[in-house]
Amino acid sequence: MNTLQVEGVGLMAPGLAGWPNGRAVLAGERPYAAEPMPAASAALLPANERRRTTATVKLALHVTQEAALQADIDPGILPTVLASSGGDSEVVDRICAALTLPERPVSPTHFHHSVHNTPAGYWSIATRCTAASLSLSAYDDSFAAGLMEAAALAWTDRTRVLLVAYDLPPPFPLSERRVIVAPFAVALVLNPAPTERRLATLRLARRADRPASRLDDPQLETLRLGNPAARSLPLLRAIARSTASRVTVSTGASGWLELEIEP
Repeated sequence: MNTLQVEGVGLMAPGLAGWPNGRAVLAGERPYAAEPMPAASAALLPANERRRTTATVKLALHVTQEAALQADIDPGILPTVLASSGGDSEVVDRICAALTLPERPVSPTHFHHSVHNTPAGYWSIATRCTAASLSLSAYDDSFAAGLMEAAALAWTDRTRVLLVAYDLPPPFPLSERRVIVAPFAVALVLNPAPTERRLATLRLARRADRPASRLDDPQLETLRLGNPAARSLPLLRAIARSTASRVTVSTGASGWLELEIEP
């Protein structure tokens, strides 16, 4: 069976700001508290580009920076897979509001940011990366879809891949139709080749009848269910605890993805 080595993790969510902090919580070394998370930073971007970016772009780039730094790899050479259930809902809200006004004054900047692969574009600007990049959405199963796509790319091209999953709560009135309880973003540097730098080894298998893994902490379980990117939490907990385990994430109508994790 093909394997993937996890070489770097980036994490940002309330009470889980950064992998060292999040790892300690998920490993059970201290209790979870949903503290407000610090502002995300797209530090790799030039200042003029950083000023134009949205909270969604900053969140996605923040965790990608952390994962690449932890893996000690040049981010400019990494193919990327970015997964988000709804993209930049703040921009969508602003465009929808503008369309209700006389003359429909849609901002060119908002239009520029409205496409689903905006974070991928800013990541390429920040790192000068010309490697392949794919942005996808699979609603609540976006993390699993992104992981499968990243695995396929890594195994096919025998290359490291940077997987990023992120979603923010949409503003009102979009929040009446699409509830996301809190911001969450995760990034994983995945290597198909054996490496001494690994945090964990993953084996992936499709299953037809396995329930999704849950978390025993009620607040973390609420976060897992309340943000599509947070479906990664059972996997992150297994990596944090450095013990052999299996977790399952939903892939929607096609079934479930079982992940066998070894430290």
